[in-house]
Amino acid sequence: MERMYPDYENCTANFACSILKEFQVEEIPNPTLEAADRLLEKSHENIVVILLDGMGINVLKHNLDPHGFFNRHLAVSYQSVFPSTTVAATTSMDSGLFPCQHGWLGWDCYFKELDKNVSVFLNTESATAIPAADYHVVSHFLPYKSVIDRIREAGGQAYRVTPFVWPRPQSFEAICQLVEDVCQQKGKKYVYAYWNEPDGTMHKTGCYSDEARRTVRKLEEQVEKLCSRLTDAQIFITADHGHVDSNGAVISDYPKIMECLVRMPSIEPRALNLFVKKGWERQLEHEWKKAFGDRFLLLTKEEVRKKQLFGTGKERAYVDGMLGEYLAVAVSDLTIYNTREEKERFIGVHAGLLADEMRVPLIAAER
Repeated sequence: MERMYPDYENCTANFACSILKEFQVEEIPNPTLEAADRLLEKSHENIVVILLDGMGINVLKHNLDPHGFFNRHLAVSYQSVFPSTTVAATTSMDSGLFPCQHGWLGWDCYFKELDKNVSVFLNTESATAIPAADYHVVSHFLPYKSVIDRIREAGGQAYRVTPFVWPRPQSFEAICQLVEDVCQQKGKKYVYAYWNEPDGTMHKTGCYSDEARRTVRKLEEQVEKLCSRLTDAQIFITADHGHVDSNGAVISDYPKIMECLVRMPSIEPRALNLFVKKGWERQLEHEWKKAFGDRFLLLTKEEVRKKQLFGTGKERAYVDGMLGEYLAVAVSDLTIYNTREEKERFIGVHAGLLADEMRVPLIAAER
């Protein structure tokens, strides 16, 4: 299986920086994406980005007609950030920051003030429905300024169309209608739309199932119809990460590893953040290698930084306390869950360093 390290001059954060550049925002935090810059050279009133969760390059190639709308308009393949997962990658798309800069590293993050692993989007203690705090933990400790806000502050128009902000559209049809409505307003504007498919379907049924194929084909059909109704628009369709089909293990089935840990792993099941008891490092390394061989990279915190896995540039100070002594990163189809229930729930997965998790499309249509 091909592995791929992140390229922080060719990823979703760079694409967001191209949007900032297009709207003449000062102090762009990172390099722009050259391919997007070229496509944005023509002046359009509407700049639309539609992010379809999990729709990696491999998903396009295996599930869609090579002459269909998405593959026909594929401008370039570029990359997710690391971890190749929704929390990290959509936050990079929303901010132009690399994960080391924004700190939203994965589904579950450790917060030292609470001494808890927190499911950051849900604001619950990991693997529970218990509120992590009476405030939104990740936004409190790791605030950032969004691309939308920065464009507005620079005097431009910018809109977010997702199920999580008013009017909270709960279908992709509703997303498309809202995008169309916004684009009919006067003036140059940025419209960012997000939908949680095909990720949701692929988690349940795998990347290449009949259900996944139907879902991606329906999305393609709906996007093509939307594009046909827009005028004076540069439309981009992209993804936050790709997907792979996986085999699962449960970490509690490895007691010699468990006795080395201070707490349950965090970040992601394919990017496990490990806090290790002092003096137990040698046992952890030995038992991990014995159990998982070369299917995971076991890296020290120092090695993670040397490889710049979470990004280049200055690391946000808060991130250091979020990271344990080791990070175990998937480079195979094996995924290691904290609970048996998680293992049984997922087929399609992401967040590791396989190329199919990292490669995403930049699809471009002009009206």
